[in-house]
Amino acid sequence: MAKITLQDLRHSYRGNPRNDDDWALKRLTLEWRDGGAYALLGPSGCGKTTLLNIISGLIRPSEGRILFDGIDVTDATPELRNIAQVFQFPVVYDTLTVYDNLAFPLRNRGVGEAEVDRIVRQIAAMLDLESTLTQRASGLSADGKQKISLGRGLVRSDVNVIMFDEPLTVIDPHLKWQLRSKLKELHHRIGRTMIYVTHDQTEALTFADEVTVMKDGMIVQTGTPVDLFERPRHVFVGHFIGSPGMNVLRCEVKGGKALVAGQPVESVNAGRYRGAGAGLQLGVRPEFVKFASDGIAVDVVKVADAGRHRIVETRLGDEVVNMLQPEDEAVPQGRAHLRFDPAHTQIYEDGWIVD
Repeated sequence: MAKITLQDLRHSYRGNPRNDDDWALKRLTLEWRDGGAYALLGPSGCGKTTLLNIISGLIRPSEGRILFDGIDVTDATPELRNIAQVFQFPVVYDTLTVYDNLAFPLRNRGVGEAEVDRIVRQIAAMLDLESTLTQRASGLSADGKQKISLGRGLVRSDVNVIMFDEPLTVIDPHLKWQLRSKLKELHHRIGRTMIYVTHDQTEALTFADEVTVMKDGMIVQTGTPVDLFERPRHVFVGHFIGSPGMNVLRCEVKGGKALVAGQPVESVNAGRYRGAGAGLQLGVRPEFVKFASDGIAVDVVKVADAGRHRIVETRLGDEVVNMLQPEDEAVPQGRAHLRFDPAHTQIYEDGWIVD
């Protein structure tokens, strides 16, 4: 296992990058502690797979350094970095049995057969592959093959880091929760450094102790799942995490007080704002919006049943304000008033939270 440090990394797939758009990864610095469970989260094209491949040694960064436990490995091969990587689509040896697929990384390193058997059966049990150990991999479904790929990444105990690149893409939805739980269980048991790359917020937030959100080749925020949900540092994080995402409304700040549509709204940070008032927005998640006898006047336009709660869409002029309403509470018709929880209502300037 290793502490991984990324120092001033930048990468471009172009030979002579001239502007920001030419960089797949803009300058970033990040550190992951030894033994932690981490996730890189962001939409397609944000640079997360490029970053993963730089860490693994498949790509050399245009600028910056990668350190494992303080040792510069920027020019080291993937083999010398001693990593395990699980890719988005299954990579298996079709002519070998499931058992031999799982055993291959161990046998390749000279591990004794008794130990190979113990480890293979342990991992197979965790991934529900026990009943297929004697079958050829070619006869398995995409789900089964990807579980072999996961298993091959997990069998070795000597790796510095295990990296997962969208590993559940081909897994049936009803199995995804089970496999995420098993990966989390395994991490708690063996404490290896794990980095999980995904565009799926549920996968990232349920697996990782710390999540790094990326956009356009940049790190927007790194924090715990609670940090990202309750205090998004950028409106993009608020939009991207949550279902529905954070409400973002135009606002003003006058005399340390926030105003939305001319109405005062309490917030945790309006009193800290010292700017000129341009590009201001108020962010509040649907979970922290409630109907009230007075407050912000809105029109109720849509109600969608989401099981234990309903998603209520309201309109404030040309802006949408979503809220989550318990299914046993009445939803007003037509005109209504909203109150925002002050402890979870925050002011943003040019997209970034006001500190």
